[in-house]
Amino acid sequence: MSESQPPTSADLQIRPPLQERSRRVWTRILDAGVEIVEEGGYEAFTIAAVCERAEVAPPTVYARVDTKDALFLAVYEHGIARARVDEAVFADHGRWTDLEPARLVGAVVAELAGMFQRHARFLGAVVLISGAHPEIKRRGSHHARRIGEAFTAVLLRAERHITHPDPRAAALACYETLFSALVLRTAYGPGFAIPATTDQAFTDHLAQTAIRYLLGDQTGASPWP
Repeated sequence: MSESQPPTSADLQIRPPLQERSRRVWTRILDAGVEIVEEGGYEAFTIAAVCERAEVAPPTVYARVDTKDALFLAVYEHGIARARVDEAVFADHGRWTDLEPARLVGAVVAELAGMFQRHARFLGAVVLISGAHPEIKRRGSHHARRIGEAFTAVLLRAERHITHPDPRAAALACYETLFSALVLRTAYGPGFAIPATTDQAFTDHLAQTAIRYLLGDQTGASPWP
């Protein structure tokens, strides 16, 4: 994607299929695109490669989009939609009812980490792509903020136990720290910044970090002056 010649809105338009058979073909095209992004990133993503993987002729793709970037953004949204299904857990009030504070914090951290782990190949690829693709960066930021609001809403169920004088600010800072750690691990692998650990061990460390930051040492002592 050229920084000097950004695509116009017309370039990025998608003409959605109306018939059931066409919708199935379009889904197959998007699935193929996600696989290519996961395997080779943006460099591997071409209309020809998607057509070959989806076993369709190029006119089938061009019936829906005019450019590679339009197809890529459609594939991005398709991949993100899969990950977004997991976000429903944050709005599941029954999941968080009657949990004592430390267990609640640990459980919500585990759910966040699990989202990254289940969709690691796609999320890792788009994180790397976002550095050179402003529209993916913009959409990724929106996605991250939406998750952050849902995540912190769960944390704030334990608001009266959070030792920081500004519980919401603390919950947001906690999310940013955890999200950043998960992005780094997902994009570059478990051994990039520290010696490699299993996903479960890493999640446990994140949970303990969040619990101690938000709730103190669990003996009533606050880390905040």
